[in-house]
Amino acid sequence: MHEDGLAEPLRLGIVGLGYIGTTVGGQFHRRGDATVQALCDLDTERLAETGTAFDVPDSEQYTDYAEMLEDAPLDAVLVGTPHTLHYEQVVAALEAGCHVYCDKPLTTDLERARDLADRAERSSETLMVGYQRHLQTAFRTARERFDDATPNWLTASITQDWIDDSRGTWRLDPDLSGGGFLYDTGSHVLDGVLWTTGLEPESVAASMDFHDDDERVDRRAHLDVRFANGATGTFSFNGDAPSVREHVHIWDDDGAVYLEGRQWGSRTVTEIDDDAGEYDPYIDARAERTRAEAFLESVRTDGEPPATARDALRVTALTEAAYEAARTGDRIDVPTAE
Repeated sequence: MHEDGLAEPLRLGIVGLGYIGTTVGGQFHRRGDATVQALCDLDTERLAETGTAFDVPDSEQYTDYAEMLEDAPLDAVLVGTPHTLHYEQVVAALEAGCHVYCDKPLTTDLERARDLADRAERSSETLMVGYQRHLQTAFRTARERFDDATPNWLTASITQDWIDDSRGTWRLDPDLSGGGFLYDTGSHVLDGVLWTTGLEPESVAASMDFHDDDERVDRRAHLDVRFANGATGTFSFNGDAPSVREHVHIWDDDGAVYLEGRQWGSRTVTEIDDDAGEYDPYIDARAERTRAEAFLESVRTDGEPPATARDALRVTALTEAAYEAARTGDRIDVPTAE
């Protein structure tokens, strides 16, 4: 690894060539200040196809990520593997001196999430988590409101035809996914709310409908969250619905912010005042950075990435507490992320 990452294009290795590996990997591939140096996947056919698409020669294609880290000249690693594999791969990449972009959730184990947050803050390498709402203008605009205002009540929901979309994939295997819809698409909504508001979850009650007999893969989840400042909120996640719709409504003493979206396009934001008047701030999604662009900027400026491991730890803490609450029927305290 060359010491000055500013002098040459960043050399990236990709572990896992599913949707995230090829989509975010494609963002890196199309940039002049980065090059996809190496690829790793267990599926040799997919490996060859992606190698052709990203101009990666056979000699830099691996089925073992440890071998890739040892042999390939890398500055950074994109981890796009199933959720429960993230921890070991992120640790290995950081210990190899590589910056890391890791898909969400960072990990599905609270203590491992805490360990990664601590490691990232001790390390000179960048660790960015794939929570892209931190890059979306609508969420960034809403976040600015809560620099000076304190939310007191919120509702958030998302729907998706996730069960059918996930059939035949690792997402319905809890040993790889760590859970169900809450740990997958729902993770984005939890993160979006926590990051936008700055609220700290204190406790959660939850109910879930499970897809599997072992009650590990949720298809629907309902969370009742109490926050440290006295605010309350409800979250609803339906992974067995016909289409994607997202609604986040955050209230304070002066009104509310509504964030709305359909499918995977940009979200809109509406501000509501205390006289029920509505205002739609101008949103220009064309100015939004891609995940690759944001990661590269963080690496090259040695700045904090838009979504940190500490942000991801907060999401894991709330998610794990929600699963425990649903299985026990009890209200569960949410561990602090600090």
